[in-house]
Amino acid sequence: MSRRIPAAPPRWGRLLAALTAVTVVAGALVATAPAPAQAATRTIVSLTFDDANADQLSALPALKTNGMKATFYVPSGFIGAAGHMTRTDLTTVKNAGHEIGGHTVTHPDLAAVSVDEAKRQICTDRKNLTSWGFSVRSFAYPFASSTPEVEKAAAACGYNSARGLGDIRSRFGCPDCAYAESTRPADPYYLKALDQVDATWTLDDLKAGVTNAEKNGGGWVTFTFHDVCDDACSELAVTSGVFAQFTAWLKTRASAGTVVKTVGEVIGGSVKPVVDGPTVPAVTGSTNGVVNPSLEQGAPDCWMRGGYGSNSPAFSTGSPAHTGSIASAITMSNYVDGDAKLLPQFDLGQCAPTVTAGKTYTLREWYQSSGVTQFAVYLRSSTGAWSYWTSSPWFAAAADWTQADWTTPAIPAGYTGISFALTIFGNGTLRTDDLQLYDSAGAPALPAASTTSPALAPSAVTAPQGPVEKVNPTESVVAG
Repeated sequence: MSRRIPAAPPRWGRLLAALTAVTVVAGALVATAPAPAQAATRTIVSLTFDDANADQLSALPALKTNGMKATFYVPSGFIGAAGHMTRTDLTTVKNAGHEIGGHTVTHPDLAAVSVDEAKRQICTDRKNLTSWGFSVRSFAYPFASSTPEVEKAAAACGYNSARGLGDIRSRFGCPDCAYAESTRPADPYYLKALDQVDATWTLDDLKAGVTNAEKNGGGWVTFTFHDVCDDACSELAVTSGVFAQFTAWLKTRASAGTVVKTVGEVIGGSVKPVVDGPTVPAVTGSTNGVVNPSLEQGAPDCWMRGGYGSNSPAFSTGSPAHTGSIASAITMSNYVDGDAKLLPQFDLGQCAPTVTAGKTYTLREWYQSSGVTQFAVYLRSSTGAWSYWTSSPWFAAAADWTQADWTTPAIPAGYTGISFALTIFGNGTLRTDDLQLYDSAGAPALPAASTTSPALAPSAVTAPQGPVEKVNPTESVVAG
């Protein structure tokens, strides 16, 4: 996991015990006992959940039974996608008294993108969640990855705090760290938390995260969960039974001065106004809107692997290329259905071209293919969520480098970005290079040679005309 590493481990002072109040009675100083709640509270525990995975709803009964409220950090671009919560689910979480926090739109590594893209991701996510009826004060960095500039972006977007991971001592790491964050953090835009809970954590590990803090002066301990399921659904899963046992045990720690609060309750502060992120101009004229169209640039290279269905694609890059020294190659085997492709990164504008509703766009890409191929086209909505839109007709197989050329229908209302690529949907090999996108009104003319328009495929080919699934954003995050 990539995360921001402090220059040196901070030295944490222990929290002071509750002070005894003093009043004056008949000219004499008389000690009075503090209020019981103030005297008891020494350790605060926050239970947080990342990524809005649908199975996190399995945690709600245990939280309700034990009277606990949690913080759910939500990447708004995932909402409604397969395996993730719906907006109705989020409302259910909110109505149960839990906090909804931000986690970017598409869950990128914020330290690896431009500062403007980071601002778009952070601000747009908060804007989306606010428009859906949630009061959003708290944020968590995807992959716990940040920089000082990204921290400033979180503050500028209106958040009161931002959480990291792995900066509290446990058997899983950070042996030189303190056992708890301060309840008044020195840096509220990089809150220290335990390592994320995964399938290797036991009930005793969860308990130790609390008791270690209790034995060492108290403070603030934040747990981070991803999946709550009973069928080993992921490497980051905890079973619903273990979670229920942990929360039931945690409730008994009130006698030791331990309470459970949401992140927003600990940090406090008002809900700030929504802030827009930086804008990206739409593609116009005869300028190619694709970033790194020939795959020759280094990171961030702006490409990602995509695909779906039952098949086994092998991705590679290198020669022979149409231009330069790098082209994409996909060799497909064990094909049953679906497709595979290398396409521009799904993001908010650093890589994916910005488009204008109502306009048409010319798509071009050089290819060599053992079978027919076609463009698959995806659109980004105004909220930043990505979904499949349409596919071109088929282009014939080509042994020599051939340029596919196709103009889209008009971009529908409510969509602002585009990603596309030629796909392979059968056993064989597809090589691609030099992707291009133009506003069709300004697209440069093409030479007649080595250019092909769509044509119907031979009847013997039974591959689908195009994918019909909604993109699961967690499936397409591998750089090309």
